[in-house]
Amino acid sequence: MIDKYMITYVMKRMLSFGWLGGVGLLAAACGSLQKDLNVPLPYYANQLVAECYLENGTVPRLAMTESVPYLDDGQAVAAGSYLLALPNGQKVQLPTDVTVTLTLPNGETMPLQFRPGLDETTGKYYTHIGTAPITAQAGQVFALDAQDKRGRHLTGTAVVPTFIPIDSVKYKFNALADTSRKAYFMTKWRDPAATIDYYRLQLHRGKPSNNSDTDNDITDRLFNGQSYAQVTRYRFNQNDTITATLYHVDSLYYAFRQSTRDARNANGNPFSQPSAIHSTVQGGVGVFTVLVKDQKTLLLK
Repeated sequence: MIDKYMITYVMKRMLSFGWLGGVGLLAAACGSLQKDLNVPLPYYANQLVAECYLENGTVPRLAMTESVPYLDDGQAVAAGSYLLALPNGQKVQLPTDVTVTLTLPNGETMPLQFRPGLDETTGKYYTHIGTAPITAQAGQVFALDAQDKRGRHLTGTAVVPTFIPIDSVKYKFNALADTSRKAYFMTKWRDPAATIDYYRLQLHRGKPSNNSDTDNDITDRLFNGQSYAQVTRYRFNQNDTITATLYHVDSLYYAFRQSTRDARNANGNPFSQPSAIHSTVQGGVGVFTVLVKDQKTLLLK
Protein backbone atom coordinates (compact mmCIF):
# COMPACT_ATOMS: atom_id res chain seq x y z
CA MET A 1 0.00 0.00 0.00
CA ILE A 2 1.09 3.60 -0.44
CA ASP A 3 3.06 5.26 2.36
CA LYS A 4 5.21 8.36 2.46
CA TYR A 5 8.49 6.52 1.75
CA MET A 6 7.40 4.35 -1.16
CA ILE A 7 8.15 6.73 -4.05
CA THR A 8 11.34 8.69 -3.39
CA TYR A 9 13.58 6.31 -1.51
CA VAL A 10 14.95 4.69 -4.66
CA MET A 11 16.26 7.89 -6.17
CA LYS A 12 18.76 9.15 -3.59
CA ARG A 13 22.04 10.13 -5.22
CA MET A 14 25.08 11.60 -3.52
CA LEU A 15 25.76 13.65 -6.67
CA SER A 16 22.43 15.42 -6.53
CA PHE A 17 22.19 15.86 -2.76
CA GLY A 18 25.35 15.46 -0.71
CA TRP A 19 28.01 16.63 -3.16
CA LEU A 20 26.09 19.67 -4.37
CA GLY A 21 25.31 20.55 -0.75
CA GLY A 22 29.06 20.54 -0.05
CA VAL A 23 29.65 22.86 -3.01
CA GLY A 24 27.03 25.27 -1.64
CA LEU A 25 28.69 25.40 1.80
CA LEU A 26 32.11 25.96 0.25
CA ALA A 27 30.79 28.76 -1.96
CA ALA A 28 29.14 30.46 0.99
CA ALA A 29 32.41 30.40 2.92
CA CYS A 30 34.47 31.74 0.05
CA GLY A 31 32.24 34.71 -0.83
CA SER A 32 33.91 36.25 -3.90
CA LEU A 33 34.97 32.82 -5.13
CA GLN A 34 31.36 31.78 -5.63
CA LYS A 35 30.62 30.27 -9.01
CA ASP A 36 27.35 28.83 -10.24
CA LEU A 37 27.58 25.28 -11.52
CA ASN A 38 25.20 23.60 -13.92
CA VAL A 39 25.46 19.86 -13.35
CA PRO A 40 23.48 17.82 -15.88
CA LEU A 41 21.64 14.93 -14.26
CA PRO A 42 21.41 11.58 -16.04
CA TYR A 43 18.14 10.53 -17.63
CA TYR A 44 15.90 8.53 -15.33
CA ALA A 45 13.20 6.18 -16.65
CA ASN A 46 10.22 5.94 -14.34
CA GLN A 47 9.59 2.40 -13.09
CA LEU A 48 6.47 0.68 -11.89
CA VAL A 49 6.35 0.41 -8.09
CA ALA A 50 4.17 -2.31 -6.57
CA GLU A 51 3.21 -2.88 -2.96
CA CYS A 52 0.99 -5.91 -2.38
CA TYR A 53 0.44 -7.93 0.80
CA LEU A 54 -1.79 -10.98 0.50
CA GLU A 55 -3.54 -12.47 3.53
CA ASN A 56 -5.68 -15.55 3.90
CA GLY A 57 -9.40 -14.75 3.87
CA THR A 58 -9.03 -11.19 2.57
CA VAL A 59 -9.66 -9.57 -0.81
CA PRO A 60 -6.30 -8.81 -2.51
CA ARG A 61 -5.33 -5.13 -2.66
CA LEU A 62 -2.36 -3.59 -4.41
CA ALA A 63 -0.85 -0.11 -4.64
CA MET A 64 0.67 0.53 -8.08
CA THR A 65 2.63 3.77 -8.38
CA GLU A 66 5.65 5.07 -10.32
CA SER A 67 9.13 5.91 -9.18
CA VAL A 68 10.35 9.44 -9.95
CA PRO A 69 13.76 11.16 -9.92
CA TYR A 70 14.88 12.27 -6.46
CA LEU A 71 14.83 15.96 -7.40
CA ASP A 72 11.45 15.79 -9.14
CA ASP A 73 9.15 18.61 -8.05
CA GLY A 74 6.07 16.41 -8.22
CA GLN A 75 4.32 18.60 -10.81
CA ALA A 76 5.16 16.89 -14.12
CA VAL A 77 2.78 14.06 -14.89
CA ALA A 78 3.78 11.32 -17.31
CA ALA A 79 1.39 10.24 -20.04
CA GLY A 80 -1.13 7.72 -18.75
CA SER A 81 -0.76 8.90 -15.15
CA TYR A 82 -2.29 11.36 -12.72
CA LEU A 83 -1.28 12.84 -9.37
CA LEU A 84 -3.06 11.65 -6.22
CA ALA A 85 -2.96 14.19 -3.38
CA LEU A 86 -2.63 12.49 0.02
CA PRO A 87 -3.91 14.04 3.26
CA ASN A 88 -0.33 14.80 4.37
CA GLY A 89 0.16 17.01 1.30
CA GLN A 90 2.32 14.54 -0.59
CA LYS A 91 1.51 13.92 -4.24
CA VAL A 92 1.87 10.42 -5.67
CA GLN A 93 1.98 9.68 -9.40
CA LEU A 94 -0.45 6.87 -10.26
CA PRO A 95 -0.30 5.06 -13.60
CA THR A 96 -3.82 4.49 -14.90
CA ASP A 97 -3.06 2.10 -17.76
CA VAL A 98 -1.72 -0.88 -15.79
CA THR A 99 -3.40 -4.27 -16.15
CA VAL A 100 -2.85 -6.41 -13.03
CA THR A 101 -3.48 -10.14 -12.70
CA LEU A 102 -3.05 -12.40 -9.67
CA THR A 103 -2.45 -16.10 -10.34
CA LEU A 104 -3.78 -18.36 -7.57
CA PRO A 105 -2.10 -21.61 -6.41
CA ASN A 106 -4.58 -23.72 -8.42
CA GLY A 107 -3.64 -21.90 -11.64
CA GLU A 108 -6.75 -19.75 -11.82
CA THR A 109 -6.31 -16.03 -12.43
CA MET A 110 -7.98 -13.10 -10.69
CA PRO A 111 -7.93 -9.63 -12.27
CA LEU A 112 -7.20 -6.76 -9.90
CA GLN A 113 -9.34 -3.82 -11.00
CA PHE A 114 -8.17 -0.21 -10.93
CA ARG A 115 -10.36 1.20 -8.19
CA PRO A 116 -8.35 3.47 -5.84
CA GLY A 117 -9.49 3.50 -2.23
CA LEU A 118 -8.46 3.53 1.43
CA ASP A 119 -8.13 0.39 3.53
CA GLU A 120 -9.88 1.38 6.76
CA THR A 121 -8.08 -1.34 8.74
CA THR A 122 -4.51 -0.47 7.78
CA GLY A 123 -5.00 3.21 6.90
CA LYS A 124 -3.16 2.69 3.61
CA TYR A 125 -4.27 3.59 0.09
CA TYR A 126 -4.53 1.05 -2.70
CA THR A 127 -5.06 1.39 -6.44
CA HIS A 128 -6.19 -2.10 -7.48
CA ILE A 129 -8.51 -4.56 -5.77
CA GLY A 130 -9.48 -8.18 -6.40
CA THR A 131 -12.92 -9.71 -6.83
CA ALA A 132 -13.05 -12.17 -3.91
CA PRO A 133 -11.18 -13.23 -0.74
CA ILE A 134 -8.31 -15.65 -1.28
CA THR A 135 -7.39 -18.87 0.51
CA ALA A 136 -3.69 -19.19 1.35
CA GLN A 137 -2.09 -22.28 2.87
CA ALA A 138 1.54 -22.85 3.85
CA GLY A 139 3.78 -23.69 0.90
CA GLN A 140 1.38 -22.47 -1.79
CA VAL A 141 2.66 -20.07 -4.46
CA PHE A 142 0.95 -16.92 -5.75
CA ALA A 143 2.09 -14.93 -8.79
CA LEU A 144 1.64 -11.27 -9.74
CA ASP A 145 1.72 -9.87 -13.27
CA ALA A 146 1.39 -6.15 -14.10
CA GLN A 147 1.75 -4.58 -17.55
CA ASP A 148 1.09 -1.12 -18.93
CA LYS A 149 0.71 0.31 -22.43
CA ARG A 150 4.24 1.70 -22.39
CA GLY A 151 5.83 -1.75 -22.38
CA ARG A 152 6.68 -1.92 -18.70
CA HIS A 153 6.18 -5.39 -17.22
CA LEU A 154 6.42 -6.16 -13.49
CA THR A 155 6.21 -9.72 -12.14
CA GLY A 156 6.60 -11.45 -8.81
CA THR A 157 5.99 -14.70 -6.93
CA ALA A 158 5.31 -15.28 -3.25
CA VAL A 159 5.30 -18.46 -1.16
CA VAL A 160 2.94 -18.69 1.84
CA PRO A 161 4.99 -19.02 5.07
CA THR A 162 4.08 -21.44 7.84
CA PHE A 163 2.03 -20.21 10.80
CA ILE A 164 4.06 -19.55 13.96
CA PRO A 165 1.83 -18.95 17.02
CA ILE A 166 2.53 -16.58 19.89
CA ASP A 167 2.98 -18.70 23.02
CA SER A 168 2.27 -15.91 25.50
CA VAL A 169 2.26 -12.18 26.14
CA LYS A 170 3.08 -10.68 29.55
CA TYR A 171 3.81 -7.34 31.17
CA LYS A 172 5.32 -6.02 34.39
CA PHE A 173 5.27 -2.56 35.96
CA ASN A 174 8.27 -0.96 37.60
CA ALA A 175 8.24 0.11 41.27
CA LEU A 176 7.97 3.84 40.57
CA ALA A 177 4.94 5.98 41.34
CA ASP A 178 2.58 8.31 39.49
CA THR A 179 3.59 9.22 35.91
CA SER A 180 6.91 7.39 36.24
CA ARG A 181 5.15 4.05 36.67
CA LYS A 182 5.61 2.19 33.40
CA ALA A 183 5.39 -1.41 32.20
CA TYR A 184 7.47 -3.50 29.85
CA PHE A 185 5.75 -5.87 27.42
CA MET A 186 7.00 -9.33 26.51
CA THR A 187 6.02 -11.46 23.49
CA LYS A 188 7.16 -15.10 23.48
CA TRP A 189 7.12 -17.75 20.75
CA ARG A 190 8.99 -20.93 19.75
CA ASP A 191 11.18 -20.92 16.67
CA PRO A 192 11.34 -24.01 14.37
CA ALA A 193 14.71 -25.76 14.44
CA ALA A 194 14.85 -27.09 10.87
CA THR A 195 14.78 -23.76 9.03
CA ILE A 196 16.22 -20.24 9.01
CA ASP A 197 13.31 -18.02 9.99
CA TYR A 198 12.46 -14.33 9.87
CA TYR A 199 9.84 -12.39 11.79
CA ARG A 200 8.19 -9.02 12.03
CA LEU A 201 6.77 -8.08 15.44
CA GLN A 202 4.45 -5.10 15.89
CA LEU A 203 2.97 -3.73 19.11
CA HIS A 204 -0.06 -1.44 18.93
CA ARG A 205 -1.73 0.58 21.64
CA GLY A 206 -5.45 0.21 21.10
CA LYS A 207 -6.75 -0.92 17.73
CA PRO A 208 -4.06 -2.21 15.31
CA SER A 209 -3.47 0.20 12.43
CA ASN A 210 -0.78 1.28 9.99
CA ASN A 211 1.05 3.20 12.75
CA SER A 212 2.45 0.88 15.41
CA ASP A 213 4.13 1.70 18.71
CA THR A 214 6.87 -0.87 18.05
CA ASP A 215 7.88 -2.48 14.75
CA ASN A 216 10.85 -4.86 14.77
CA ASP A 217 12.41 -7.20 12.19
CA ILE A 218 13.94 -10.29 13.77
CA THR A 219 16.02 -13.24 12.53
CA ASP A 220 16.47 -16.48 14.47
CA ARG A 221 20.26 -16.45 14.07
CA LEU A 222 20.76 -16.42 17.86
CA PHE A 223 17.80 -18.55 18.95
CA ASN A 224 17.22 -21.11 16.19
CA GLY A 225 14.98 -23.92 17.44
CA GLN A 226 14.44 -22.30 20.84
CA SER A 227 11.77 -20.34 22.66
CA TYR A 228 12.36 -16.62 22.27
CA ALA A 229 10.98 -13.63 24.18
CA GLN A 230 11.06 -10.11 22.74
CA VAL A 231 10.92 -7.62 25.62
CA THR A 232 10.42 -3.85 25.38
CA ARG A 233 11.76 -1.25 27.77
CA TYR A 234 9.45 0.27 30.39
CA ARG A 235 7.26 2.41 28.15
CA PHE A 236 3.58 1.49 28.56
CA ASN A 237 0.99 2.98 30.92
CA GLN A 238 -1.64 1.49 33.16
CA ASN A 239 -4.88 0.69 31.26
CA ASP A 240 -3.08 0.60 27.91
CA THR A 241 -4.48 -2.11 25.62
CA ILE A 242 -1.56 -3.69 23.79
CA THR A 243 -1.92 -5.94 20.74
CA ALA A 244 1.10 -8.01 19.68
CA THR A 245 1.16 -9.07 16.01
CA LEU A 246 3.75 -11.65 15.01
CA TYR A 247 4.39 -12.22 11.30
CA HIS A 248 6.39 -15.18 10.05
CA VAL A 249 7.96 -13.80 6.84
CA ASP A 250 10.30 -15.00 4.11
CA SER A 251 13.88 -13.85 3.55
CA LEU A 252 12.96 -11.63 0.58
CA TYR A 253 10.44 -9.59 2.56
CA TYR A 254 12.89 -9.34 5.46
CA ALA A 255 15.60 -8.01 3.11
CA PHE A 256 13.12 -5.58 1.54
CA ARG A 257 12.21 -4.10 4.92
CA GLN A 258 15.84 -3.83 5.94
CA SER A 259 16.72 -2.01 2.71
CA THR A 260 13.80 0.44 2.93
CA ARG A 261 14.77 1.24 6.51
CA ASP A 262 18.37 1.89 5.44
CA ALA A 263 17.13 4.10 2.60
CA ARG A 264 14.97 6.17 4.95
CA ASN A 265 17.92 6.66 7.30
CA ALA A 266 20.17 7.67 4.39
CA ASN A 267 17.64 10.06 2.86
CA GLY A 268 18.63 13.65 3.63
CA ASN A 269 21.99 12.68 5.16
CA PRO A 270 24.85 13.96 2.93
CA PHE A 271 27.38 11.78 4.78
CA SER A 272 25.63 8.44 4.24
CA GLN A 273 25.88 6.07 1.33
CA PRO A 274 22.82 5.62 -0.91
CA SER A 275 20.94 2.45 -0.10
CA ALA A 276 19.51 0.25 -2.84
CA ILE A 277 16.07 -1.29 -2.41
CA HIS A 278 16.00 -5.09 -2.36
CA SER A 279 12.73 -5.59 -4.21
CA THR A 280 10.85 -8.88 -4.19
CA VAL A 281 9.53 -8.19 -7.72
CA GLN A 282 11.16 -8.17 -11.17
CA GLY A 283 10.83 -5.51 -13.87
CA GLY A 284 10.18 -2.74 -11.35
CA VAL A 285 10.45 -1.83 -7.69
CA GLY A 286 8.52 -2.96 -4.65
CA VAL A 287 7.21 -5.88 -2.67
CA PHE A 288 4.82 -8.77 -3.27
CA THR A 289 4.42 -11.17 -0.36
CA VAL A 290 1.97 -13.21 1.71
CA LEU A 291 1.54 -12.22 5.36
CA VAL A 292 0.86 -14.93 7.94
CA LYS A 293 0.28 -13.63 11.45
CA ASP A 294 -0.83 -14.40 14.99
CA GLN A 295 -2.21 -11.77 17.40
CA LYS A 296 -2.73 -11.53 21.15
CA THR A 297 -4.19 -8.58 23.06
CA LEU A 298 -3.65 -7.71 26.71
CA LEU A 299 -4.99 -4.97 28.99
CA LEU A 300 -2.33 -3.57 31.32
CA LYS A 301 -4.16 -3.28 34.66
